[in-house]
Amino acid sequence: MMNTWLGRAHAAVLTAIGLVLLAGGTMLAGEGGSLYYLAAGAAMSLSGLLAWRHDPRSARVYGVFLLATLAWSIYEVGFEAWGLIARLGALSVIGAPFLLQRGPKRALRTAAPRRLRLRHVAFALAAAILCGAGTRALGPAQAIDPLWARGKAPAVAARSGVSAGADRKDWPHYGNDAGGSRFSPLAQITPANVRKLEVAWEADVGPPSPGPRASLQVTPINIGDALFVCNGHNMVLSLDAETGKERWRYDLNTGVAPSGKPCRGVSYFRVTNATGMCAERIIATNQTPELFALDASTGRPCPGFGENGRVPLLEGMGDVPTGYHYVSSAPQIVRGNAVFGGAIMDGQYWGEPSGVIRAYDLVTGRLAWAFDAGRPDRRGAPPPGETYTRSTPNSWAPISADEELGLVYLPTGNATPDFYGAQRRPFDDDLASSVIALDAETGALRWRFQTVHHDIWDYDVPSQPTLVNLPTPGGVRRALIQPTKRGEIFVLDRLTGAPLKTVSELPVPQGGIAPGERLSPTQPFSTAMPSFRGAMLRESNMWGLTPVDQMMCRIMFKRARYEGTLTPPTPGRSIILDPGYGGGINWGSISVDIDQNVMIVNWMRMPTRIELMPRAEATARGFRRFDGSTGQGSPQAPMENTPYAATVKPFVSPLGIPCVNPPWGLITAVDLKTGQAIWSRPLGTGRDSGPFGIRSRLSVTMGVPGSGGSVTTRGGLVFTGFAVDSMFRAFDTATGEQLWQADLPGSGMATPMSYASPRSGRQFVVVAAGGRPGMSARLSTKIVAYALPR
Repeated sequence: MMNTWLGRAHAAVLTAIGLVLLAGGTMLAGEGGSLYYLAAGAAMSLSGLLAWRHDPRSARVYGVFLLATLAWSIYEVGFEAWGLIARLGALSVIGAPFLLQRGPKRALRTAAPRRLRLRHVAFALAAAILCGAGTRALGPAQAIDPLWARGKAPAVAARSGVSAGADRKDWPHYGNDAGGSRFSPLAQITPANVRKLEVAWEADVGPPSPGPRASLQVTPINIGDALFVCNGHNMVLSLDAETGKERWRYDLNTGVAPSGKPCRGVSYFRVTNATGMCAERIIATNQTPELFALDASTGRPCPGFGENGRVPLLEGMGDVPTGYHYVSSAPQIVRGNAVFGGAIMDGQYWGEPSGVIRAYDLVTGRLAWAFDAGRPDRRGAPPPGETYTRSTPNSWAPISADEELGLVYLPTGNATPDFYGAQRRPFDDDLASSVIALDAETGALRWRFQTVHHDIWDYDVPSQPTLVNLPTPGGVRRALIQPTKRGEIFVLDRLTGAPLKTVSELPVPQGGIAPGERLSPTQPFSTAMPSFRGAMLRESNMWGLTPVDQMMCRIMFKRARYEGTLTPPTPGRSIILDPGYGGGINWGSISVDIDQNVMIVNWMRMPTRIELMPRAEATARGFRRFDGSTGQGSPQAPMENTPYAATVKPFVSPLGIPCVNPPWGLITAVDLKTGQAIWSRPLGTGRDSGPFGIRSRLSVTMGVPGSGGSVTTRGGLVFTGFAVDSMFRAFDTATGEQLWQADLPGSGMATPMSYASPRSGRQFVVVAAGGRPGMSARLSTKIVAYALPR
């Protein structure tokens, strides 16, 4: 037998784990789940008790158990690598001390070889299968079979060389162009030389001012030889495009402490026929919120714009508690106006500030028009004593515009609060969770397309609409591509809002809702495009590092209501929302190689667990609304002034590990002409993730959560920093092969950009490496630029 002390310790561990599995397995069986954990608990407990008594049969029991587990694992997941590793890895480690056990005494010698063969065979088979799974999981990331795709992937076409903005070298808008393509026509960096990329410069846009930790999610814009950026602490900076050296910095703080909300970009406008100061203007917002116009050369406020370059944005809003209304996305510049909406704090109370969309004259700062969902015919500010309609759908995401058509396209959110909609009005339900087209000069509604009917899942539309000219059998069409948290991508005619790719109204789960609540019997599905929500979840998809947290995830899954996508919130019972409230696809949106009509999608598979409860229970639990500092990032959604409240949590194990099997973050290429997937692969390694948020430092590609978008280039590359692992990567657009990666000082959870310096002609690729507190990602205040060696 093993050393007595070690043997007793091993026996105690086996018995303890066995008893936990026995108890949990009983609960799981009672919920109609797998009987495996009940049997596993009994086997491990028996093996542990026998080991405590130094009975050599303990190894035989464990060997039989391990062989049974191996067979069960293959039955559940086949030879899927991460599924096998989760089921066999920890149990092989726990049972490994049996391999050190000495043989029985002489009197038992005749029976000994059979017992020895059994345990060794069991561990040898488990080791062989784990080695094979590990080779697949730990080796180079391979393109995965897109089970979610609605069609066979086409062959990749050769590059056509079609010209698209061939002479453009700058990046003048948040998405490069006003249509948000995130495509650079630069081709200096190619698949052949991308491995030579090196850090050209770093710019620290901190240190942050006092206040909450803020992530750096900005995409810089490039005008001439300058870059312009903002940070989460109400500061705007100008950087030298060749060296990254700071030229000026302007502090937008006006007596109110920063809220810690991100600033994702600023905008640029040139005043026609203007001379002198402020002919070129940087348009920015702060978190108060206010609108600013700054001289692009000096950073000084522009005289004649509002009051000393500043326009307050709370006029007509009524009572706005601190932090409840802010503008995180860059204003869109179209027809001489700066157009933007604003974010509203999620899930706090019925009666939150208005989601009004406004346009301001870029020369004077005067209000040009306002679109108020509750008063669509009133284009100006409300008269004295009145306010914009409260609790209307808001538009917080980046927006797009077509200057020629004179239309501005805005993604909208659901009306507050998020998970109970009985008090919503007809105009709320008409415009919520949609993409809408407004007249850029008047604010009149031209068309709308709704992505979720009566949204009670927090499936607000977070992604910038992307405008492309799309070849179709009927000729080239002016298209709008709208990604969503649901994982559906809708392709619409941007003149009319009519679908260019088939959209079908399909039945969704019904019943079990709160009194007074209502559901749409069907929801829109983009059936001619791939779905980015993953396959329907099953108990066998539950994952974890150990048998115990796997079992706990299964218990939570079986106890929750889950009937597929759009399972409605149900009082008194948790639901599983998949994709979770973070998507699917979030504010990083998509990028499009407009030469090849190839769309690149960063997306997640991270379900959410939502519990809807009566007001009395929420009060007893101490729910309270966000007060400007306390409650931000809380899983509590108090939804005051309604009969219900909710908790909203990631669907994770007690170790903080996602309850569904990897990959959790992916990157996929889609042929826009056929609507079919070209390639798809996990995105990101586990090195900056781990139990309880502890970094594992395992550089294993498994596909990890992230945020932010990508940029495509005429050089045939895709660049992205999406993933919590603080790596910046380049992929071949045609094949999906990862060609290059580099360490960042923080996670690159922002959308990159690319430009050519007018001084040297070098192509730079730039990303903000700011991280994100909510994802336990490494934070920094640096922007990093890469270029080929001189």
